[in-house]
Amino acid sequence: MVIYNTLTKKKELFVPRQAGRVDMYVCGPTTYNFIHLGNARPLVFFDTVRRYFQYRGYRVKYIQNFTDVDDKIINRAREEGVDALALSRKYINEYFKDADALNVRRADVHPQVTGHIPEIIDLIAALMEKGAAYEVDGDVYFAISAFPEYGKLSGRTLEEMQAGARVEVDPRKKHPMDFALWKAARAGEPSWDSPWGKGRPGWHIECSAMALKYLGYSFDIHGGGFDLVFPHHENEIAQAEAATGRPFVRYWMHNGFITVNQEKMSKSLGNFFLVREILNKFPPEVVRFFLLSTHYRSPLDFDDEKMAAAGR
Repeated sequence: MVIYNTLTKKKELFVPRQAGRVDMYVCGPTTYNFIHLGNARPLVFFDTVRRYFQYRGYRVKYIQNFTDVDDKIINRAREEGVDALALSRKYINEYFKDADALNVRRADVHPQVTGHIPEIIDLIAALMEKGAAYEVDGDVYFAISAFPEYGKLSGRTLEEMQAGARVEVDPRKKHPMDFALWKAARAGEPSWDSPWGKGRPGWHIECSAMALKYLGYSFDIHGGGFDLVFPHHENEIAQAEAATGRPFVRYWMHNGFITVNQEKMSKSLGNFFLVREILNKFPPEVVRFFLLSTHYRSPLDFDDEKMAAAGR
């Protein structure tokens, strides 16, 4: 089997770390709404990759997380006047209804951020001990200067990253691209005790900590959508490798976007279609076939006519 590796920017023969076994980690949803068709594409694609490996006789350990504490969740909970963690639990349950309807097999483990705070704190502490992180007023930041290979996944220089990113000017940071590992507690937000005071994890550290816990220092495949290459997966590599001194992931796989009129489907743009709404119109096997009908790294444009054509 040949895989296009985002890290090396080329197709490579897949060779697992352990003969007969494949370890996979796929980034799951941030649970503040029902999943839309764009969210479903990586779910169905990586479910298919997993099934293929199993068909070929491999034992597959498959991890897919839930980000169940995040700015988006907190903001949505405020809008609805509900508890943020209760909101997240609701949408995790709704996610499983949609994923089951699409015949997406459940992961071996679905770790949630809120269930792994000790592991996250331990990883941050390890980074601080190695001089790769620093604390300011209860916030902890990753120091990108401590990881010279930063940018190797996205292929960007620091100058290109700064030019293409909306980076808040924060004079407390040593470098504008340093990113949050731990956020000091704010009124009305979920928080946990830590050596740096009460607070909550940053987005990127969560996946590094959970992947390291369930799959070890180095594993075979990490997957997700193209939008996660930078900054999320770039930062995952920096955190894990700065902490362990070992290569984090061998093969990085990223799927293309679902588009509507050639524009990326997203909640922020308001051009999204919920999976459950689409399943009211089309059978689940048709939706799966549609999501797999184009090369996984290519954009896939959606409308009802194209979905109907997938069922013919």
